[in-house]
Amino acid sequence: MKEEFYIERIVRIVAGTFLTISLLLAHFHSPYWLWFTGFVGLNLLQSGFTQFCPMFTILAKLGVPRFPKNCYSK
Repeated sequence: MKEEFYIERIVRIVAGTFLTISLLLAHFHSPYWLWFTGFVGLNLLQSGFTQFCPMFTILAKLGVPRFPKNCYSK
């Protein structure tokens, strides 16, 4: 069974990747990378309240489907 990627899933993957990479960079390179970690975290927090996410908008313009094919909205 082939896994399907859709906007919600990709946003979570990208956010988790950014957080992990920035924490690793803060540990091994410079603590200033924690500013990026904070930025990603605050963006996730505000998108939870406002339903606005820049990554969501970019992926939608690239044609990534919003929902999986087997998900039906009424």
